[in-house]
Amino acid sequence: MNAGSRTKNSSRLARFRWWERGIIYQIYPRSFMDSDGDGVGDLKGILNRLDYLQWLGVDAIWISPIYPSPMADFGYDISNYTDIDPMFGTLEDFDVLLDETHRHGVKLLLDYVPNHTSDQHPWFIDSRSARDSAKRGWYIWRDPKPDGGPPNNWLSNFGGGAWERDDNTGQYYYHAFLKEQPDLNWRHPQVQEAMLDVLRFWLDRGVDGFRVDVMHHIMKDVEFRDNPRNPDWQPGMSPYHELLTTYTADLPEVQEIVAKMRSVVEEYRDRMLVGEIYLPVERLMAYYGASGKGAHLPFNFQLIRLPWKARDIAAAVERYEALLPSYGWPNWVLGNHDKSRIATRAGPAQARVAAMLLLTLRGTPTLYYGDEIGMHDVPIPAGQVKDPFEKNVPGLGLGRDPERTPMQWTGDERAGFTMGRPWLPVADDYETINVAVERNQETSILNLYHRLIELRRAEPALSVGGFAPLPADNDLIAYVRKTDERRLLVVLNLGAKARRFSMTELHCRAAVLLSTHFDRNRAELRDQLELRGDEGVIIELL
Repeated sequence: MNAGSRTKNSSRLARFRWWERGIIYQIYPRSFMDSDGDGVGDLKGILNRLDYLQWLGVDAIWISPIYPSPMADFGYDISNYTDIDPMFGTLEDFDVLLDETHRHGVKLLLDYVPNHTSDQHPWFIDSRSARDSAKRGWYIWRDPKPDGGPPNNWLSNFGGGAWERDDNTGQYYYHAFLKEQPDLNWRHPQVQEAMLDVLRFWLDRGVDGFRVDVMHHIMKDVEFRDNPRNPDWQPGMSPYHELLTTYTADLPEVQEIVAKMRSVVEEYRDRMLVGEIYLPVERLMAYYGASGKGAHLPFNFQLIRLPWKARDIAAAVERYEALLPSYGWPNWVLGNHDKSRIATRAGPAQARVAAMLLLTLRGTPTLYYGDEIGMHDVPIPAGQVKDPFEKNVPGLGLGRDPERTPMQWTGDERAGFTMGRPWLPVADDYETINVAVERNQETSILNLYHRLIELRRAEPALSVGGFAPLPADNDLIAYVRKTDERRLLVVLNLGAKARRFSMTELHCRAAVLLSTHFDRNRAELRDQLELRGDEGVIIELL
């Protein structure tokens, strides 16, 4: 690429905000890198791996909760929103990590958990102390039914009912998740003020934004009506889905709260909000907010939830693009700490194709730690299960431990993650599936991610360009990413059989820029593209 092209590319990219042109990398801190030998990852461990993240080429890291917590739900039960749990380090350690992350040219996002606190949070301890407590209204308390039972039929995401009786005061409190995670009452003005001040605390320290946990759950029905039964529920599904969430999630009033969060973030320069929202894509669009004053990126989980079939995914991509408001920027997520890893869902060969899909679709991609080296779900023996979801609802395969196992750094004992006993088992294949080995393997999935990210950075057509789907048969997905001067064709084979893609209608010469197989770069193409099974290619249209 000549100097003129580089200047033009830089100018084009500068028109887009960092979260539009960049890549987010999720770190589950317990499992990323342990610096002190206690078997649990920590802030200094992340600090020690910043050079790797810089080499990989990501633009931002999102760190799952690191606040003080009894760890009933591994940090999503927070007892202090403005400090660091000693398991992970200190507030001073965090400041050092933030400074060093920025020095490496990487942004840092924190997890913000506004829906609920720990039952050990001082606010809840005060709230449950007496009916006339000054903080009673900070949580959702209701009288029993005349028979002494729960106020209504609402269910917990983690199994069982969502109401817990407090014998001290004779009322029930609501918890959408564990009973150790009482829900805050966001209809209370003082709750809103206190929780928005949490954002300001971290923004003042210099964090670049937040991933907002279960954003759509924040408001509940003011009349506390029973949720209707779900006609599509079947045995084997999570018991939580026996009822529709009509009165416990995605209420219209949520948008007012999201707008207030956005307003706080906009008090600061160049900061952003990502919303965790598990909703149909039609409802997801509302979380961009009126005129774009909601979440900058309402997480789009379709690649996690859809069957790994070309026709389903291609149709979903086109529908998502068609539904986006003019002010909405797209985003795509392939894996996270709550869902099975892509190498398990689609298989190791298709994990490479998935990497190309994620990093060439229009919008901001989010990577989950370890997916870039091909980590898979790790079976957890019954006696080593940690996840409360699996303990509460056993036997349905809902546990989240398998996708949270330690990052595999080296072929040394315990995968180079810790000098102690890891909090979850390390995968059996850590001696061959690890960062150290794969960085030295030219055709590894890690080097595929690295090259894809390099290409994405060098090609504005991939990072911020337009998107145009193309018709494709059988197991193929095809689309063009383009700017005024540049067109790149992406063709992906989501099947194991060889497939043919016709290029005659494109009326141009073409050359392969990158194949997931690494063996035909710059090869010229004419009328037909022959794709092997489990292969994806990025093609320069000349």
